[in-house]
Amino acid sequence: MELIDMKNIVVIYCHPYDQSFTHAVLTQVMNNLTEQNNHPQLIDLYNEHFNPTYDKEELRLFHEGKTHDPLVTKYLKMLRQADGIIFITPIWWNSIPGMLKGFIDKVMKEGKGLSHTVTKTGVKGELTNLSHAYVFTTSTSPTFYLKLFCGNAIKKVFINHTLKQLGISSGKWINLGGITNSSADKRQRHLKACREMTFNF
Repeated sequence: MELIDMKNIVVIYCHPYDQSFTHAVLTQVMNNLTEQNNHPQLIDLYNEHFNPTYDKEELRLFHEGKTHDPLVTKYLKMLRQADGIIFITPIWWNSIPGMLKGFIDKVMKEGKGLSHTVTKTGVKGELTNLSHAYVFTTSTSPTFYLKLFCGNAIKKVFINHTLKQLGISSGKWINLGGITNSSADKRQRHLKACREMTFNF
């Protein structure tokens, strides 16, 4: 019998409402990962009451690569042991929500063996174990509008710069734009695509 190499995939979900379309995307992606013989590990930022803001002590400890928030320790350990990463989030005001930005700010600690180190030539990513990232989003604005008129923040900043600086060399953005006025058929087709997508980690 051929042994299947099961991948540990961290799924970071950022939405406060479990009846949202974003949550429906989460359900399809989690089911998809399991069916593809992966091992998905969910980080539900709102449900786990993650605090995305710094206090004085947390900021002081940042410079030592430390934290006093147990969720930060837990999340960074999960990322260090994973083979891939998936973000599932709405787009608010043309970029990622503050909760997810706070996750990047607090969890990504500087130091060897953490998420990144700072060198004379810039930031060197330590999360090279995360071979690829997928970013699933929904937006009120059409996708073309985000790309052409709003700076294309998810692709150009979040994937091509922030994630690359952390050591994640490549990423794919999947967005359902114009969701407010989208038809039921369009939404169902998007969910079907999320369920049937082949992930490459």
